[in-house]
Amino acid sequence: MSVTVDGDKSRSVPDRVRRILRGPRPEKVPSLIGTACTLIGLIDIAAGVFPRFRASRMHAVAEVLPGTLGPLSAALSLSAGVLLLLLAHGLKRHKRRAWRAAVVLLPLGAAAQFVWRHSVLGALLSLTLLALLLRHRGEFAALPDPRSRWKALANFVLMGAGSIALGLVVVSAHPRRIIGNPSLTDRLEHVLYGLFGFEGPVGYTGNVDWTVGYSLGALGMLTALTTIYLAFRPEHPAARLTEDDETKLRALLDKHGGRDSLGHFALRRDKGVVFSPSGKAAVCYRVVSGVMLASGDPIGDVEAWPGAIERFMDEAKAHSWTPAVMGCSETGGEVWTRETGLDALELGDEAVVDVADFSLSGRAMRNVRQMVKRIERNGYTTQVRRVRDLSDGELARVRRAAADWRGTDTERGFSMALGRIGEAGDGDAVIATAHKDDPDSPYGDLKAIIHFVPWGTDGMSLELMRRDRSADPGMNELLIVAALQESPRLGIERVSLNFAMFRAALARGEKIGAGPVLRLWRGLLVFLSRWFQIESLYKFNAKFRPRWEPRFVVYRKSRDLPRIGFAAMQAEGFVNLQLPRPFSRRRTTPPAPTCAHIGRTDDSHEVRAA
Repeated sequence: MSVTVDGDKSRSVPDRVRRILRGPRPEKVPSLIGTACTLIGLIDIAAGVFPRFRASRMHAVAEVLPGTLGPLSAALSLSAGVLLLLLAHGLKRHKRRAWRAAVVLLPLGAAAQFVWRHSVLGALLSLTLLALLLRHRGEFAALPDPRSRWKALANFVLMGAGSIALGLVVVSAHPRRIIGNPSLTDRLEHVLYGLFGFEGPVGYTGNVDWTVGYSLGALGMLTALTTIYLAFRPEHPAARLTEDDETKLRALLDKHGGRDSLGHFALRRDKGVVFSPSGKAAVCYRVVSGVMLASGDPIGDVEAWPGAIERFMDEAKAHSWTPAVMGCSETGGEVWTRETGLDALELGDEAVVDVADFSLSGRAMRNVRQMVKRIERNGYTTQVRRVRDLSDGELARVRRAAADWRGTDTERGFSMALGRIGEAGDGDAVIATAHKDDPDSPYGDLKAIIHFVPWGTDGMSLELMRRDRSADPGMNELLIVAALQESPRLGIERVSLNFAMFRAALARGEKIGAGPVLRLWRGLLVFLSRWFQIESLYKFNAKFRPRWEPRFVVYRKSRDLPRIGFAAMQAEGFVNLQLPRPFSRRRTTPPAPTCAHIGRTDDSHEVRAA
């Protein structure tokens, strides 16, 4: 069987699968070398810290790296062990820089063993591991991950904390040689002095003072050197859309944007992009914690998707990133799995309302109809307009209100959020606003906002929902109904609402006759809904009687799913591992509820990002 790849039918699917998968499949040698470095590093740290370990039978195993006889050799062993632990993960990920560091470290370790310990066996074992690294150097070709100098500060904090903890172990590892009975405060003070190369208040008999002093000095030196290296090495910023990339993507969306409701979100400027050789298709992505996350379907001509997917997989291989796709459609999932050999798992369903079929009439819409009528009686009015129809003053007020009503310090969203309102090129987006006179409000009569992005020429996709915390409950329902009722005037025939994770399990689990396993799974999802919008978002979407379109996550191996899930939560903004900016602007308005309230009927927030 052959497929068209940008006009080339000469390659069969199995050939492409084998060629694309040759890189992401983990080789055994780097994994074994990384594991060996971890074990040897732990042994060497123990050998450098605990005197009984140095005198035990395990002492022969610890000779793999710098020895542990004497104060200087103990410090060398401790330093080498810490460095090997830092390098092990990079070696498992085929990182070229980790390989280079290990190639430099091992000869130094071998020399230290021979000079300080006269250990021929230890030197030979270090050189043997070095020979393996040189023999398989072709396996370590992955390029560096995106990075910034913030990692230097993170390294200083983490390495400093680790050095203090390990230093307390070093200080306390010689109980029979300690003079007196120093308190924990004295020991901590001794560690802090020792990290800077000074003597502390704790005294020892024999030459243990030198051993502890050298070990603490080595930990302090490692913390300083690694921090300085990270601070002054060249930055490799994460990929961003350039103006040329955005122009090309907009051209593809003009032709093929109606295929996927998530297509317009590819224009987020914190995403990178790879194009097919013909330029007729593209895959947008972001790298988070070593996971290369694509979102939605590829952009452009379906016939050119395989070429863009191949470029995506090649990029993942070049950096040894874990490839994954979040929220692709059924068609997209079929192409991804066929072209790459990856697997797919249903993640949830997208709620899509066909405007022609929507009506507030009938018993099924009774609750929504009553809520909307009640809010209208309270004096609220709505407006639904294209962004290009708003005046500059109105647009500025909407932007300011949306920023101040945001419930978190960071903007949430990745796969289903645009992260901006009313910028150049986004004039076709739709904004629905709720209004009520309020002389005390800094935003005038503005009380709630819903922002939709284009979905081809006849659709729109929900991007964010925010409201004033003083507004009446039910702003979500009011504005969604208003947007649906005004859609025919705007030429909109279909509206994509929120994405409901695990909707099928929730829907089937509450029906009569559901089995015990399904009921248990639904019970777990209901429990997790206390912190994440799972059940409540599904029920909110169901109010509008949508049709459900399944969405999938594409992954390489089942063991990658926890890592992919954690990376996706980071990308969506639910987990933030970055250090806070020291001069960030303080919020002047009370914080809105956290993600636990996203999508509730009495809360307006970034429901799309859930």
